[in-house]
Amino acid sequence: MISGPASPLAAIEQLPLAVAMRHDLWLYPVVEIVHIIGFVTLAGGLIVLDLRLLGLSKGLPVRALARHVLPWSIGALLLIVPSGLLMFIAHAGDFVGNTAFIIKMVLLLCAAANAAAFHAGAFRGAAAWDADAEVPVAAKLHALASLLIWAGVLACGRLLAYI
Repeated sequence: MISGPASPLAAIEQLPLAVAMRHDLWLYPVVEIVHIIGFVTLAGGLIVLDLRLLGLSKGLPVRALARHVLPWSIGALLLIVPSGLLMFIAHAGDFVGNTAFIIKMVLLLCAAANAAAFHAGAFRGAAAWDADAEVPVAAKLHALASLLIWAGVLACGRLLAYI
């Protein structure tokens, strides 16, 4: 644990909600389950979209699939972010010093940057390759990066318990 008696991390860990997260028998597991459900919902939609960009289900319009996945992704983030913060405050000092946590956070930033770059770049021209057309290499590279990044996020999230 990195937190000391006067550190900001120790103060976070002493918040009543953080204490409850550590001491209530069911609170942490329920929050963790909510986090996993949110992640599965987010990753599931993104994986389907990424696989479509990589050439599977070519008859399915990319833009329609993206429009379908986006609300689910936003809903998933509404589960993931608060539940992740709750788990973090319970063990802030441990997480900040955990290599898997640090890598996970960096990968999440990479995922956000990749998604932003995809939407600002390759996806702007999606009307030309929406269905039954070859997806541009740039879009495929974003999809491949997305799959790899999210696999890394999943792996690091799981490794938090062991490292």
